[in-house]
Amino acid sequence: MYSSIFVEMESFQFTKTGQAACGDDVQIKAMKNENRYLAVLSDGLGSGVKAHVLANMTTTMALRYLESNMDTRQYVETIMDTLPVCEVRKISYATFSLVDLRLGGITRVVEMGNPQYIQLRGKQEVQPLRHQTIVSRHWPDRQVECYELKMEPGDRLIISSDGVTQSGLGEGAQYRFGWRRSGEMDYAIQRIGDNPDISSQALARSIAYQAYNISKNVCKDDITCTVIYVRKPRVMRLLSGPPYYKEHDREYANRADLGEEHTIVCGGTSANILERAFGKKVEINLTQLKQMGKLPPPGRLPGVALATEGILTLTRVCRALENDEDINTLPIAARKIIEMMMQHDRIEFVVGTKVNEAHQDPNLPQDLELRRGVIRRLSAALNQKYRKETEINFF
Repeated sequence: MYSSIFVEMESFQFTKTGQAACGDDVQIKAMKNENRYLAVLSDGLGSGVKAHVLANMTTTMALRYLESNMDTRQYVETIMDTLPVCEVRKISYATFSLVDLRLGGITRVVEMGNPQYIQLRGKQEVQPLRHQTIVSRHWPDRQVECYELKMEPGDRLIISSDGVTQSGLGEGAQYRFGWRRSGEMDYAIQRIGDNPDISSQALARSIAYQAYNISKNVCKDDITCTVIYVRKPRVMRLLSGPPYYKEHDREYANRADLGEEHTIVCGGTSANILERAFGKKVEINLTQLKQMGKLPPPGRLPGVALATEGILTLTRVCRALENDEDINTLPIAARKIIEMMMQHDRIEFVVGTKVNEAHQDPNLPQDLELRRGVIRRLSAALNQKYRKETEINFF
C-alpha cells in the first residue's frame, strides 16, 4: 500500500564560529517494516564539544525510547532526569524535538525548548489535529509540547534549532527579535513556490544558509535544519553488463524505459545493446578531457542520461560512496553517476550476468571485482549511508 510513497529525511548544519564541534545533533531512523520514520534534533546548551556530547546523549536516548513506544511522559521525564542542569541558568543542558511519523496514521511531534515545528502542504501551513502541554511532575518549571498531526503525500515537516529562528538577533530593526519562526516559514514557502519539487536536502540547506546569511556570515550559534518530505519516490535505473543469454537483449534494452533523466548505462557491451535497440549511437564529448581523471570519458545516448565504461567506473563510484569522498574531486563519469543517484530515492540495478573475460586479467587493479559484487556493495552503501532504496535484478 505504501510502496508508492517515499519519506525523505535530510538535515543541514553550521557549527558556531570558532568551535570545533557542533552543539546540535540529529539522528534519523527509518523503520520501514512498521511504516514509521523517526527523527530527533537536540540543541546542547552553549556550544562546542560539551554541548555536542549532551545533544548526542539526548538524541541517542530519545531515538531508543521512540523506537520502543515508551509512554511520552515517561521517556520525557527520563531524559530530563538524566540531563544535568546548568547551575547558573537552572535549565537542562539540552533541548529536543522528536518526530514519530507513521504513514497512514497519526504523526507525533514532541518538543522541549526548541522552536515549534512547521508543517507545510504545498505553500500552506497545516495546523495540528491536537496539541497538549505536559508539565513534568519532577520538573514543574518545564513544559513539553506534544502535537498530533496528519502527514499526507506532498507534505513537508521542518524542525530547527534556535540558531535558525534567532539568527540575525539584534541586527537592525528588521531582525530586532531574530529571524523567528515566521521568517523561516515565509522563506520555506518562497523556496517551495520557486521549486515545488525541491528536495529535503536542498530545502534544509537553503534554510540553514539563509539563517547564516542573515547573521552576516557569522554563526553566533549552531544552526541546524531538518526537513521531512512525504512524496512519490523518484526512481532511476542503472543497466550494466550484457544478459547471460543473447536472446534476452531486447527485453534487457526495454528496461531503459524510465525516460532520459532517469536511466544510466554502464559498460560498452551494454551500450551496444541499447544502440541496436534504439537505432542511435553513443556520442562522446571530448571537450571535457581534463575532467576525465583516470576513467574513460562518459557519453550520451538518446533516451539515456549517461553512458559510461562499466566495471572500472562502478568500482570508483562504489569506493567514493563507501568513503564519503568529495564528489567534486572525482572523475567526471563517477561524479555524474553519484549526482544522479543523490537526486533519486530508489535506484534499480539491472545487471547482466554474462562474464567479461577481460575482467579476469590479473594485471587489472586489485580492487576490481566482478560486476555482481560491485553492485551489491553499491546497493549496501546507498542503503546504509544515504538512506536510498535499492533493488537488484539479474539478467
